[in-house]
Amino acid sequence: MEILKVSSNSNPNKVAGAIAGSLSKSEKVEIQAIGAGAVNQAVKALAVARRFLEESGKDLFVVPGFIEIKIGDDVRTGISFKVFLENNKSEG
Repeated sequence: MEILKVSSNSNPNKVAGAIAGSLSKSEKVEIQAIGAGAVNQAVKALAVARRFLEESGKDLFVVPGFIEIKIGDDVRTGISFKVFLENNKSEG
C-alpha cells in the first residue's frame, strides 16, 4: 500500500491526482497528515479525488485513524486516512 504524506502546504488538487493515480494501480492508499492544516488539506484532497473517480463510475471510502510518527527525537500523533476503491458505485 502506497503512503502519501500531506502537509499544510500541499496542493489539494495535486494530492487528489496522486490519490486517483495510486488507486488506479492498487485498491488502497494511505494518506498521513500531522497537524490541523495538513489534515484540512488531506480532507480537501479526498473530496476532489472522489469527484475525479466519480466520473468513471467508481467511489472511494475512507477509514480514519491515529498514527504515531517519529520525527527526530520526538514522537508526533497524526491522522491516517486509509482510502479504499469501490467499483460500480451504486446510485442513490
